Amino acid sequence: MNKITSLFNIKYPIIQGGMIWNSGYKLASAVSNAGGLGLIGAGSMYPEVLREHIQKCKLATSKPFGVNIPMLYPNIDEIMKIIIEENVKIVFTSAGNPKTWTSFLKQHGVTVVHVVSSSVFALKAQDAGVDAVVAEGFEAGGHNGREETTTLTLIPMVKEKITIPLIAAGGIATGAGMLAAMTLGADGVQIGSRFVASTESSAHIDFKNTVVDTKEGGTQLTLKELAPVRLIKNKFFDDVQRLYETAPTKEELQTLLGRARAKRGMFEGDLIEGELEIGQIAGLIHDIKPAAAIIDEMIADFEKAKQRVAQLNF
Repeated sequence: MNKITSLFNIKYPIIQGGMIWNSGYKLASAVSNAGGLGLIGAGSMYPEVLREHIQKCKLATSKPFGVNIPMLYPNIDEIMKIIIEENVKIVFTSAGNPKTWTSFLKQHGVTVVHVVSSSVFALKAQDAGVDAVVAEGFEAGGHNGREETTTLTLIPMVKEKITIPLIAAGGIATGAGMLAAMTLGADGVQIGSRFVASTESSAHIDFKNTVVDTKEGGTQLTLKELAPVRLIKNKFFDDVQRLYETAPTKEELQTLLGRARAKRGMFEGDLIEGELEIGQIAGLIHDIKPAAAIIDEMIADFEKAKQRVAQLNF
């Protein structure tokens, strides 16, 4: 047992990221059943859809699971009401001020974790009373921090500042990466991109296959003026880059992005005009397999990596 397995009452210190359009109850329950902590991604769900996924997840697993909630969600009040009504005991918050909802959640017996991209925000989250933080490096997929701090430097910087448990995220998809993050001070890891390419992920199969086909250098962070997001390079990404050549306003960027482009890409499988969010680690993802097999593979690789380290001589 370590701080993370004890905090969540799970077997392995592996958390599945609550990714929009990828993380429904099927993935969350599969990860939890395999010994990790599955998260339902509320960011792409209407309130009643979230309630349905929570209820289905309860039927699919007797293990702990949680919900990831971006705090900029327009129906946040209703979402929080559902969390309490459905007796969800673990909530990961992101994209907002942790002070806004942490006290409310903890008053209802919820374990709260906040996602940060810097040691400054990690301290603010700790001061807000969260139980742990996820420190997410620049390599991560989806929406990202503006600081562009990589996981390798972010984790020890955050560890130096906080006393609560620390979960590393960004660029981790193997057991060796997990060991590296924990050697740097993390108590556990949050995995996103690797679980996108899982059987249970709600992503469109064409998007999953695109993730598998993505090579080193195939993603880039963009749209910083709106919300920094790491995308696979496709026609939409190229359109964004061409627009940048004209020194666009924030409004012009928003017009090009439009609405539901992430859903169009990841959930509906439009590989041309869709927004295809994934981490740099996609270059190390070579197949689609069940979530349980992914976790088993990570743990086996973690043990092998420990043995390699033990054999090093200096």
